[in-house]
Amino acid sequence: MQPLSVQLYTVRDALAADRDGVLRRIAGLGYGAVEPYDPMTDPKGFRQVADDLGLTVSSTHAYALLSREPQEVFEAIATIGTDLVIIPGGIAEEEFTTRDGLARVADRLNGLAAQAAAHGMRLGYHNHWWEIEPRIDGRHALEALADLLEPEVFLEVDTYWAQVGGADVPALLRGLADRVLALHVKDGPGVKGEPHTAVGGGVMPVPAILAAAPGAWRIVELDTCAGDVFEALADSRSYLSSLGVS
Repeated sequence: MQPLSVQLYTVRDALAADRDGVLRRIAGLGYGAVEPYDPMTDPKGFRQVADDLGLTVSSTHAYALLSREPQEVFEAIATIGTDLVIIPGGIAEEEFTTRDGLARVADRLNGLAAQAAAHGMRLGYHNHWWEIEPRIDGRHALEALADLLEPEVFLEVDTYWAQVGGADVPALLRGLADRVLALHVKDGPGVKGEPHTAVGGGVMPVPAILAAAPGAWRIVELDTCAGDVFEALADSRSYLSSLGVS
């Protein structure tokens, strides 16, 4: 099993002030991997610090692929050291409400996936609630989208937003099966607009979720946090360790 990872958006404010110190702190909490959300900022320096700390780069989000020259984005991603590239949104929510919209989304993602493959990488997509709430022929839009994606395009399922969007998350994961290569493992009250909690401190059925996607990379994220975010990361690590996640 891959080492437990942290989506660095969780610590975005601290990261902007002291990147190296934040990465040291994350490694000190026992996390073995990180998932950047901006691979374009000093990729060489980031890779050096991560390597020095023994941190694996599990994957990276890459909004930049939707707006910048793909070649420079893929070069930066190669430098930070991962081959899993994830589009974390940035596509109009309305596109997920119709079959035609989903076809346009799939065409865009499939095209980017072909470019990623030319660089030895795989492209994935990360959901929020708006890919879950709409129903297309009785299925969650994300499920309908998966049918339109080329086999090499994977999903990073944000388990919290999937539940907020109305999904039975373990069932969703079982249905998507091998399409899911990564999970955002997060917790909280399960409603929009409220701060998240440490994993294990909210309403999410975390053990069932992990069991439904045994091979997927586990990546902890808190979009917002009412208390100290590093304490929440430490508590998340402890809880997941109790479930056998390394």
